[in-house]
Amino acid sequence: MEKASLFLPLVILLIQCLPIVPVTVSTTTPKVEVHENSDAVLSCDFRTEKEQNPRIEWKKKGTDVSFVYYEGHFRGAFAGRARIKGATVTLQRVTQKDAGEYRCEITAPHDTITLGETNITLEVLVPPHTPSCEIPSSALTGSVVQLRCRDQQSIPPATYSWYKDDKPLTPSRMANATYHLNPITGILEFKTVARGDTGQYSCLASNKVGPPKMCEAKHMKIEDVNMAGVVAAVVVICLVIAICGFGGYYAHRNGYFSSPFGSLSVMVWPTSATRTSIEQKTRLMPTTTLHPKTLRTSNTPSPSCCEDLDIPLEDNTGVVSFHPNE
Repeated sequence: MEKASLFLPLVILLIQCLPIVPVTVSTTTPKVEVHENSDAVLSCDFRTEKEQNPRIEWKKKGTDVSFVYYEGHFRGAFAGRARIKGATVTLQRVTQKDAGEYRCEITAPHDTITLGETNITLEVLVPPHTPSCEIPSSALTGSVVQLRCRDQQSIPPATYSWYKDDKPLTPSRMANATYHLNPITGILEFKTVARGDTGQYSCLASNKVGPPKMCEAKHMKIEDVNMAGVVAAVVVICLVIAICGFGGYYAHRNGYFSSPFGSLSVMVWPTSATRTSIEQKTRLMPTTTLHPKTLRTSNTPSPSCCEDLDIPLEDNTGVVSFHPNE
């Protein structure tokens, strides 16, 4: 009896010292990759301490729809095309819009730790689509020419290869190569295109998710530079410049660029005060007929033209008229 009485408190003490396991949430596939229009399984496993009926919630990060599964129902775009077993969700006919990061949350109110969660990333793989190709129809020899190929819908991003006359062009790493092909950007660049580069060009996009797709082949023609036409154009331009220069010089030398008014004729009509002074002077000159005196000047009026009549040019009360020289 004494041993039993000692053993019971020891068992109780050991039970109290055992660690309590709170709610735990985990997943077997933290990253899920599926092809477009197929089903995606988002696994979520949980274990609770005491709670027998925990609350299960699924959320999608970075979207307007916060809840995917809430209060026993699927929400938004997932309604009618998803099912749940335990806490694992299966999405049917996934599209690129379904790609993203999801979070599985388990709430256990009766547990010591009431909340547990795990994250799953869903990536929807999209096979290549027919790429868009930019191929010039013609170019001149010696010029730089770029051919572009792009598929913006494939996931993961497609890689590109170019064909000329149905034969593949290999990416050249030689320093003296006439072209450079970038399989990541899809750009085929000719540093100095030649007549031998004339042909039918097409581009193939592939990403190992589905069958590769090729754009329609287009013909690119390389033509030589018309040297005779270039020389003739240069000669014509030089003649036009020479004629314009000679015409300007001739016009300047013959005065076509001088002032349109030329030299000015200034006629000053004396005022009443001036006329009185003139009359007094003319009494000593009876044979002289008084007339308005005409002054001609190219730059400044001659001082002698006004000294005889003693007419002040600065007097602004007179009437002055200007006439261009004929």
